[in-house]
Amino acid sequence: MRTSARVAEPHAKDRVEPGRLAEEQAALRRVATLVARGASSTEVFAAVALEVAQVLHIPNTAVCRYDDDGTVMTVLAVWGDHPDTFQPGSSWPLDGPSMSAEVLRTGRPARIEDYTALPGALAAEAREYGFSRVAGAPIIVDGQVWGVISTSSPDTPLPDDLEDRLGEFTELVATAIANSQAHEELTRLVEEQAALRRVATLVAAGPPPAEVFELVSAEVAQLVGAEAAALTRFGADGMVTVLGGWTSAGYDYVGNRFALEGTVSGLIFEIRRPGRIDSYAEEPGSAAAAAREMGWRSSVGAPITVEGRLWGVLAVVATRDPVLPPDTERRLAKFTELVATAIANAESREELTLLAEEQAALRRVATLVAEGATPNRVFAAVRDEVAQMFGAPLAVMLRYDADGMATILATWGEEFGPVGARWPVESPSVIAAVLATGREARVDVATQAGGAIAEAARKAGVRSAVGAPIVVDGALWGVMAAGLCGPESLPPETEDRLAKFTQLLGMAIANAESRAELEASRARIVATADATRRRIERDLHDGAQQQLLSLALEVRAAQAAAPPELREHRAELAHVAEGLTNVLDGLREIALGLHPAILAEGGLGPALKTLAHRSPIPVELDVRVEGRLPEHVEVTAYYVVSEALTNAAKHADASNVRVDVEVRDRECRVAVRDDGVGGADPVRGSGLLGLKDRAEAIAGTMSLESPHGAGTSLRVELPLGDLNQP
Repeated sequence: MRTSARVAEPHAKDRVEPGRLAEEQAALRRVATLVARGASSTEVFAAVALEVAQVLHIPNTAVCRYDDDGTVMTVLAVWGDHPDTFQPGSSWPLDGPSMSAEVLRTGRPARIEDYTALPGALAAEAREYGFSRVAGAPIIVDGQVWGVISTSSPDTPLPDDLEDRLGEFTELVATAIANSQAHEELTRLVEEQAALRRVATLVAAGPPPAEVFELVSAEVAQLVGAEAAALTRFGADGMVTVLGGWTSAGYDYVGNRFALEGTVSGLIFEIRRPGRIDSYAEEPGSAAAAAREMGWRSSVGAPITVEGRLWGVLAVVATRDPVLPPDTERRLAKFTELVATAIANAESREELTLLAEEQAALRRVATLVAEGATPNRVFAAVRDEVAQMFGAPLAVMLRYDADGMATILATWGEEFGPVGARWPVESPSVIAAVLATGREARVDVATQAGGAIAEAARKAGVRSAVGAPIVVDGALWGVMAAGLCGPESLPPETEDRLAKFTQLLGMAIANAESRAELEASRARIVATADATRRRIERDLHDGAQQQLLSLALEVRAAQAAAPPELREHRAELAHVAEGLTNVLDGLREIALGLHPAILAEGGLGPALKTLAHRSPIPVELDVRVEGRLPEHVEVTAYYVVSEALTNAAKHADASNVRVDVEVRDRECRVAVRDDGVGGADPVRGSGLLGLKDRAEAIAGTMSLESPHGAGTSLRVELPLGDLNQP
């Protein structure tokens, strides 16, 4: 074997014949023009091989590139009569002495005159096809040995100055290649930026995140020349969820969840940087099995980091050999930086929307609580809001009972029976976990939950559930739970969001209990006052009234028995008897004001007729009541009419009053209207405020309309409760 490495002598260009120099310069201009037009690297390499062969009058030329670790050489372009095995795209190991290995080692031109006894793949190829004489020169790009231009001849000796001439030529060829690479990089950057602009434009339009994920997957796959792409998100439970994907034939795995084992997502989760799986053939796990089922051979992924946290992975897939190019990680990582920004923007907008919806829902519930709505109305409202807020087919509210059971107070759907149904609190389940800890809890119903209620949830298709405690006055009172039926789980922030609603529930329950206690206390006070008035009325009727009547009769008898001549004495007795009669009438009026006996004896109708007859103003009375009403209702209605008639006579300057009383929808409705001057105001101490308190004490309502100059209209509605009760 004879090898040589030659360096061009100084001023070698000065000795080049003008014609040949012109020919070489023309060839280089043609290559440079090709690069300037934006030709692909493949076109440039083919043109270089042709121009070198024609300018140097060599029968065979090739342009080859060394791989990054210097162990393999890849053929990029050939010209002339080369074997089929030595064609563009073929790779050759640098496993023995060869011209190509020597050029890489020294960074200088080299030649080999005889491959007869040399080992290695290239030497064997040269012997088989008669390429006994080979010479080449390095292509230096950005200071590194990038590749080699090789020439060969089967029988004609190579010129002695061939290495020098190749060196002169490759110096400019390297510039052309560098420019071509720069142009290609620029083109690729433009394509990347265009793809990112398309993604950003879509994100700015505010579409659902799933649409963004699908577009990102498609753009990335086409940018790097992959057959498929997938975008996944890491879950708090150690699983990864597919959020988007693309293949030319369609992607059917969105929403599926996989363990990290055997996935490029799992690899990236461990190393926190871009990574690749060169073969899925031996990878373990269900995800790798799904990859093999889809024909995946290899994949490359880059982490998506959103606001400092590892959010997910953007991966591309190859279904054929060779594996994806070595620079795929770099390109993918560069792309995911902007993708992460797009996702962050989409998440921020989605979170803002969710926050606005959540605040609106909380305001609706809080308004109900502030208005004093019944607990059942609040329970139903929270159930509806939770189901719609979280998109959950399961939303149920339960109260913990002392006997180890839980009672349903509100439910979305019929999976757990109607309101009032009771379930045992059994572990493991969401309701048991909340009871045990007093904190929010999350359970995988499909695999972790147990007990009767968990079995009912599984039959209904529920896969995961979250629960938040309802705390009333510092004590655990119940639980609000929400669940999903699909493979995806509720978002990590669900517990905190659910807790905001349960805080309002606790407040509503506490308010309802306080209000119930207050109403019961007010009702007891009213009942006690009514009983006291009845007792005083009876004492007056049976005691003082009877005594005064007896005294008046005795005085009248004494007057009748006195002699006629005692006229002054008889006159005095008559005056005393008249005074006693007046006192008795006044006492009778007081007794009637305290509690009219006719109300207790005859009911509301006769009592109101008595009031109407005694009124100094004409009264139109219409009472549509059959039978007796509860005593507290009759007493309240009586005093409403009495106070209204008194106000009309004393303050309203009215000429007519109309009183309507009816029973409808289990309410006693009293309406009193006059044609007076109006202007009545409960806060000015007219007695109306006391009537309002009395009505509300028995869960009734009172409304007043009294515009100036247009009369006064008073309306009271009193719930009847159980008519069978006295």
